Amino acid sequence: MGVWLALRILQLGAVLVVLAATPWKQFDLDRFFVPKELVLHATALLATLALVVRARRLPLARVDQFLALFLALGALAALFSTNWWVAQRAVMVSLSGAACFWAARAVSRAGLTRPLAATLAFAAVLGAITSLLQAYGIRTEYFSLNRAPGGTFGNRNFMAHLAVIAMPALLYVALGAKTRGSWIRWCIGLGIVAAALILSRSRAAWLALIACAVVLLPLGFVVLRRSAGTVRWRRAWKLPFSFGLGAVAALVLPNTLDWKSDSPYLDTARSVVNYREGSGKGRLVQYGNTLRMSSHHPLLGVGPGNWSVVYPKFASPNDPSLADNGMTSNPWPSSDWMTFLSERGFVAFAVIVLAMVSLVADGLRGLGARDEEERLAAVALIGTVVVLLVVGTFDAVLLLPLPALIAWSLLGAFSRAGRERHVVEIGGERRLAVLVAIALLGGLAIARSTTQLLAMELFNGTTRRATLEQASSYDPGSYRIHLRLAQAYLARGSCKQASSHARAARRLFPNSGEPKVVLRACGS
Repeated sequence: MGVWLALRILQLGAVLVVLAATPWKQFDLDRFFVPKELVLHATALLATLALVVRARRLPLARVDQFLALFLALGALAALFSTNWWVAQRAVMVSLSGAACFWAARAVSRAGLTRPLAATLAFAAVLGAITSLLQAYGIRTEYFSLNRAPGGTFGNRNFMAHLAVIAMPALLYVALGAKTRGSWIRWCIGLGIVAAALILSRSRAAWLALIACAVVLLPLGFVVLRRSAGTVRWRRAWKLPFSFGLGAVAALVLPNTLDWKSDSPYLDTARSVVNYREGSGKGRLVQYGNTLRMSSHHPLLGVGPGNWSVVYPKFASPNDPSLADNGMTSNPWPSSDWMTFLSERGFVAFAVIVLAMVSLVADGLRGLGARDEEERLAAVALIGTVVVLLVVGTFDAVLLLPLPALIAWSLLGAFSRAGRERHVVEIGGERRLAVLVAIALLGGLAIARSTTQLLAMELFNGTTRRATLEQASSYDPGSYRIHLRLAQAYLARGSCKQASSHARAARRLFPNSGEPKVVLRACGS
């Protein structure tokens, strides 16, 4: 009963996390991230409780131990970070993502890999549909005009990341479809994802797709040759056809996207590995400065989520990662791995790499299984890890709530071949203690996201200081709200209150320039 309930919770969470968004445009990406974080935390908490409430034993494989150590090191690093609010937020996303991994792993052990993988793949198709709706003229406040066509992701790159992460899962469920109707529907879904990927012009996603194909083609050939029933050879060649049909349709059908180039998709294809100019060169500059920052904080890093807090001190002249106000343009570097290295230290970085290596080892072990479903899942696992390694090298992925839920759940669903090296007994009072700890951590994460949403709703579109003060009480870690209050009090001539909020904003981001302007105006 608990496993089935966990499956339904993960399935519902996968759909809701794609659709969750708010119309509060003043908060840019946070209006997409915060509601998705709430869905992630709720899904992780409920699925974990459903499994643990009747569990008596917790089997641990090598990857589970590495992942637990990574989370512990991240929590320790957060204690010494400059900005505790963003550190707490980053740690909770990692913790909930890991909880989804473990829940999906338990569901997979019960033989429910296929229904879970099918829903996770459908979530990617659903996200691609929202992107295509925006590309072909649908306008709503729940889409962002910046970085279109991002759909309910708010950014075309984030949509493309999920689309390519779910590609191995799409192939897995399509090849194993039980009926002709189901097979056709998954082929259509594959075409939809292909069209969204082309329109996204996401170089990281395109590179990850190429890497995925290079890995999956030979492994898939080996698995399909040994398959006798569930997986059919005659289906394999139709999958590239479905993908190609979707890609061609995206290139041929007129859309409402306003690209500056006359040949935008060809230009993107030509610049996939261009690091001599543009964003590619900017990434190299950022990576170099981030490595220099990491060398100054090698043990525990600067703290989860604190890259944007500390990076301006290490930025080089004319660094494209910096905005005009002395803060970073984005709250994270353009790489998961650079983030883990700089924010959690060299040891935590090595541990998460070992976790990925363990997953690949599980996949290679699964290739020799007798059951063809397990062999196909092993191929999907290796493909998913490869995609995450590539796309996470060039963009933030596992740091964000939506891919944290989908990607970690996929890894858990496909990694059922992992060897259990240790078993923890959790009967009686120990189980109660575990349940209490899970409820407290999950409840804290949900409460944090909920109060952030309440603060955003109060803040959006108001100029009343009393309302802004209430919003600040809901979210004391909001730099934006503190700065708005400081500027509002300064305009009124109330320097005592202005200085108080300016100092609060400066404590959150010490290198930002705007709070200093308010403090200078008040004689501080």
